[in-house]
Amino acid sequence: MSNENTHIAEQLRLAYEGEAWHGPALRGLLVGVNAKQAAAKPMQNVHSIWEIVLHITTWQSVVRKRLAGEAVEPTEEEDWKSVIDSGESAWKKTIMLLEQSLNELLNAVLQFDESRLEQTVPGKDYSNRFMIFGVLQHNLYHTGQIALLKKL
Repeated sequence: MSNENTHIAEQLRLAYEGEAWHGPALRGLLVGVNAKQAAAKPMQNVHSIWEIVLHITTWQSVVRKRLAGEAVEPTEEEDWKSVIDSGESAWKKTIMLLEQSLNELLNAVLQFDESRLEQTVPGKDYSNRFMIFGVLQHNLYHTGQIALLKKL
């Protein structure tokens, strides 16, 4: 395990559950959000909190698989999943899957061979390092959207 990978994993963790510099981390924003709030679409043509959480979960899994050498690309349906069951137990399961995908990604980053950070992601024109930081930026972007949706 390298110091750089530990640093990267810590940044991913802080964006989810920590004293983030930018404001509330994702986990803190989701505390107290119930299924009805999560499924709500307070504005036209905007994804719900629930859909955004599913989207973040998908991309954390995609990056983990790509770090393992898979040339994976989510379909539109996988990228932006529809909420089928909008009950409380389904919402709790969604949060559990979000955390599971994050933990799997953190483990993948921590175990990743640092000498491969500058290698190109299979099927892409960018490096593993760029992709890992990209998913971190992606998560923060969508965390901001969730913060706004909670206020509406």
